[in-house]
Amino acid sequence: MYDAVKNYYGKELQSSSDLKTTACCDFSSMPAWLKPLLSNIHDEVLSRYYGCGLVCPTDLKGKRILDLGSGSGRDVYALAQLVGETGHVVGVDMTEEQLAVANRHIEYHQKKFGYSHSNVTFIQGYIERLDELGLEKNSFDVIVSNCVVNLSPDKDAVMRQAYELLKPGGEFYFSDVYSDRRISPHVASDPVLYGECLGGALYWNDFLRVATKNGFTDPRLVEDRPLEITDERLSQLVGQTRFYSATYRLFKLDGLETACEDHGQAVIYKGTSENQPHGFLLDKHHFMETGKVFPVCGNTFRMLQNTRFKEHFQFIGDFSRHYGIFQGCGSSIPFEQGINSAILGACC
Repeated sequence: MYDAVKNYYGKELQSSSDLKTTACCDFSSMPAWLKPLLSNIHDEVLSRYYGCGLVCPTDLKGKRILDLGSGSGRDVYALAQLVGETGHVVGVDMTEEQLAVANRHIEYHQKKFGYSHSNVTFIQGYIERLDELGLEKNSFDVIVSNCVVNLSPDKDAVMRQAYELLKPGGEFYFSDVYSDRRISPHVASDPVLYGECLGGALYWNDFLRVATKNGFTDPRLVEDRPLEITDERLSQLVGQTRFYSATYRLFKLDGLETACEDHGQAVIYKGTSENQPHGFLLDKHHFMETGKVFPVCGNTFRMLQNTRFKEHFQFIGDFSRHYGIFQGCGSSIPFEQGINSAILGACC
């Protein structure tokens, strides 16, 4: 499928208007703070953008970022403004035509951003072969990817090597396409469906298994939306399969548990994270209003205390006591809770 993807993104697609589905178009609600950053990016770079979400997390100043499948460079150049002149963004892509666009405008963006030197680098390579690119392990604060992991024939390798490249406490923050069931081989092998980011989409539960297997315990869903297939032939081919664009954040953290456990902990958000004065959005189920005591499970506690977000929170509690499962966090005790019936029903 490498040749099919290269041909699709290098030759067949000349702009986002050539797409046949909404998979690789960003319909997310764009935050106001991002719009001026995008206005600084060259028109040719913007016209060759095929992402499915927003991969610009907060608190990146001075950080080292890796973009997997960077394409024409839109996200790299947006992130370059967020990390500032003291940070650096590396983009990896396998398509020569896309990289040519990205490299053609390095000097333009350096001058546009007012930097004394460029803070971006583009490398040609495959995202499942990152170990061949000379990238140092444990060297990136954040790894991002925008609708590209689904195109990889070896997603397990992508996850494993992303984990190895992240610093302890680092984050893999990425948008991709997922399905509501496993995709049949005849659908997955269609070159247009594959190029449109649908044929290679993982069944969402299989994605969670792959992520956890490779060290990313407790993946957090940030946002999602259903996708529309506008081409009649492709719609008939996929049948009842439903596809979704979703953004996840995965942390490289020791001590994360496979379930949300209650240790009696809480946090108070100070309102100091950039562009989030009124509340901090960790994921779809955790919006922490500024100044308010917010009870959290042990995993969320670690995601805030042992990462770049630490300075923005006050932490209450520790791990000295355990109160069982954290209620309302996706799982609950499996046993019958009626005390009398439990006692009467005991037979062995």
